[in-house]
Amino acid sequence: MQILTGAAGFIGSCLLRRLNDEGLTEILLVDDFSRPGNNRNLEGKQFLRKMERRDFLPWFQAHASEVSHVFHLGARTDTTEHNVLIFNELNLNYSESIWQICAANNIPLVYASSAATYGAGEHGYDDSHEVVSELKPLNPYGVSKNDFDKWVLEQVALPMPPNPQSAIQNPQSKWFGLKFFNVYGPNEYHKGRMASVVLQTVKQIRETGNMKLFRSHRPDYPDGGQLRDFIYVKDVVEVCYFFYQTKTAPSGLYNVGTGKARSFWDLATNTFRALDLKPNISFVDTPADIRDTYQYFTEAKMDKLRAAGYTRPFHSLEEGVKDYVQQYLANLNIW
Repeated sequence: MQILTGAAGFIGSCLLRRLNDEGLTEILLVDDFSRPGNNRNLEGKQFLRKMERRDFLPWFQAHASEVSHVFHLGARTDTTEHNVLIFNELNLNYSESIWQICAANNIPLVYASSAATYGAGEHGYDDSHEVVSELKPLNPYGVSKNDFDKWVLEQVALPMPPNPQSAIQNPQSKWFGLKFFNVYGPNEYHKGRMASVVLQTVKQIRETGNMKLFRSHRPDYPDGGQLRDFIYVKDVVEVCYFFYQTKTAPSGLYNVGTGKARSFWDLATNTFRALDLKPNISFVDTPADIRDTYQYFTEAKMDKLRAAGYTRPFHSLEEGVKDYVQQYLANLNIW
């Protein structure tokens, strides 16, 4: 049995689809299933059962021998939330408990970290373990993700391959913390303000015929010229599956981006083009509550993932946006 936390959410539900495509259906789904809207993401997918987040840890402690692998994607991801206690509970303490049970029971673990850990990029976007303690995230969400990464790197007890005998012969741990960059794609309909600019653009086009991007508040970036490493969710779940099945990749933290920064202007104009419309873009001030912590540039260094044996190409921004808009957003389909 595999465990998937955050299963009804954006990336989690897409990973469930990818696992189903490989014939994997004995999957226990963990989430807060009372949240409106995101249960739709599970339509047409196969799984063993659903379990509420609050009930999972006691169950996992008692039934760890039945579990072969954990994907821990559940987290509070709202970058505008400032209640540190919420992040400590859901992103730090909860994740530490999952790690400890995996380590005690030889269960491999893939978990979601974030590019938000890099803050303003003072130390670059290198997934080297040496820089983790120096990173300065810009919001409590990013701090919580980096705090867990730092905690992980201090641990002696590590998640291992599932067969204890094989672990003795080959004592390589098996855990992977994936630093997701700006992910966009199907199944993010429930995310509201936190949904990608692609979804926001389509929504605004339908309502007004126009898209309002955030104005730049820095002289070194033009309006709409803020740069991010946008990655299509179908590429993200391919990386997750790679780490699920690999027998040779070294454990550790890995960037999951494309390695190529693109502008929000590029993202929006490609969304218009995918709808066969001429771009109609204007600008509004970045909201005051996020203006001082807004990332103007992110770009994943991808050498480590490639060196670990991941060879698949990533969707270009043009390819990913076109697929997302025409195959999913056009009719509000899920994947």
